[in-house]
Amino acid sequence: MSRRIGRIAALAACGLLGAAALPAAVSTAAVPTSNAPARAAVAADPAYDVLVFSKTAGFRHSSIDEGVTALRELGAANNFTVTATEDAAAFTPSNLAGYEAVVFLSTTGDVLNPTQQTAFEGYMAAGGGYVGVHAAADTEYDWAWYGGLAGALFKSHPQIQPATVTVEDRAHDATAHLGPSWQRTDEWYDYRTNPRTTAHVLASLDESTYSGGTMGADHPIAWCKDYQGGRAFYTGGGHTEDSYTDPAFRRHLLGGIRWAAELTEADCRPETGYTPLFGSSGTTGWKQAGPGSFVNTNATLTSQGGLGLFWYQAKEYTSYSLKLDWRQAGDDNSGIFVGFPASDDPWSAVNNGYEIQIDATDTPDRTTGSVYGYKSADLAARDAALNPPGEWNTYEIRVEGERLQLFLNGRKINDFTNADPARSLQQGHIGLQNHGDGDDVAFRNIRIKELGTTPGPREGAITGIGGKCVDVSNGSSADGTQIQLWTCNQSAAQKWTVGTDSTLRSLGKCMDISGGGSADGTKIQLYGCNDTGAQKWVPQADGTLKNPQSGKCLDAAGVSSADGTKLHLWSCHTGANQKWVLPG
Repeated sequence: MSRRIGRIAALAACGLLGAAALPAAVSTAAVPTSNAPARAAVAADPAYDVLVFSKTAGFRHSSIDEGVTALRELGAANNFTVTATEDAAAFTPSNLAGYEAVVFLSTTGDVLNPTQQTAFEGYMAAGGGYVGVHAAADTEYDWAWYGGLAGALFKSHPQIQPATVTVEDRAHDATAHLGPSWQRTDEWYDYRTNPRTTAHVLASLDESTYSGGTMGADHPIAWCKDYQGGRAFYTGGGHTEDSYTDPAFRRHLLGGIRWAAELTEADCRPETGYTPLFGSSGTTGWKQAGPGSFVNTNATLTSQGGLGLFWYQAKEYTSYSLKLDWRQAGDDNSGIFVGFPASDDPWSAVNNGYEIQIDATDTPDRTTGSVYGYKSADLAARDAALNPPGEWNTYEIRVEGERLQLFLNGRKINDFTNADPARSLQQGHIGLQNHGDGDDVAFRNIRIKELGTTPGPREGAITGIGGKCVDVSNGSSADGTQIQLWTCNQSAAQKWTVGTDSTLRSLGKCMDISGGGSADGTKIQLYGCNDTGAQKWVPQADGTLKNPQSGKCLDAAGVSSADGTKLHLWSCHTGANQKWVLPG
């Protein structure tokens, strides 16, 4: 499938990868204007193909024809071709390979035979996209794989009636056009299980606003998930004929199709346990420092003027996962600050905290996904996960001890460990930057989950044979620098952080086995942290440090304690030159 190449081309067209123009927009003809702020133009999608499957072996919905018509119209306006069929013979490996997404439009009952089921499983494993609409959850009850794909299966429903839909995720392309709540009339399904633990819930039903719901206070009605190599989106709406002429519902379907077909990115990992800091509840606990401000419209904060900082003064945080949604209008500049002390001076955050950057076109250590001025994102991973200006993105900033991990739309793009004794990530406030005139960046759905009392990483010297310290040669942080023994001198080159991820870190980088090797004598060096097995060191009960990938131990060459003795990998033997004392 070529959809990823097309998306990268679209990013380039938007200036994220070097160009300046903003080309024709994705059609917004189906987007209601009363619920959403103006949407910046984004690159037109590359052409792609969608299979709409509506076979029924049980109840047949009278709205299927209207649904097919609506999907054809959406395709004509948004550069995808719709092939509609009720013939299950379309489910062959060769035929399915031609489609970026397959829509199950109110299918019911057993609609695929075992051979066709196997073909569809293979399609998803190869990176296919599934969009389930309404009675797609009333399908294939005896096929366990499909139940996992759909996320939950139909149990019952009351009569058709209006209800309030609570929009939980306003960054996903299927729901970003909606306000915090959505008033709709439809046939509201109850499900046999709650999908929240295995899928990311985009919207849920408020059962207090209609009669006959049986799932209680947590009643998901639309969700997304990565599944068996592919992407799966489901919406419970779409029973009525009127659904398919409703602009908001049509845009909801379009967003689900675009995401399933990998034309847009989103964080579809399951999410539980977060506390809102900003959303429909407003800005209680927040304070502006410095010039400029943020405008709060429709539970969306938009920056203006500056340089200032809108910071959460109500509480400092230590170990946490912070999630928030953000959108640039164009080539704009903003950022999220963490780990800074309380202050009404926005420069205090700059000088004492760390900024997670939002900026489409700056240098690698100052562009989107970087820890500003300290560490660039993995740019290839960043580019693959990033939506262009005009579309929403989601950051997760995970802080544990002095380690900060950054996820963009569910993908890890940065992993940074603070090595500056004048700064600390272990306690501080969070804030949003308003960078200056003309920098238009918006934020939504700011939420946090405290990660409990898990102890942070330990810091200090690592000592070995002869009481000598593990040392980075010449105090150099260059990749490939030899790690050695040296007389202990309390320098930065001998300060190590024992990470909760089994890494040993110094000077902002990791103790690494050269080339990921496993041969006796392989060099032990300093190298940029990359979460590979070559950088994992597990303390053993006998005092050795073992690398699980190679099955071998950290060793001082020649059983020597002389200054400059090189450390290398060697078969474990518990000799004195393999015994290490880590920081307490």
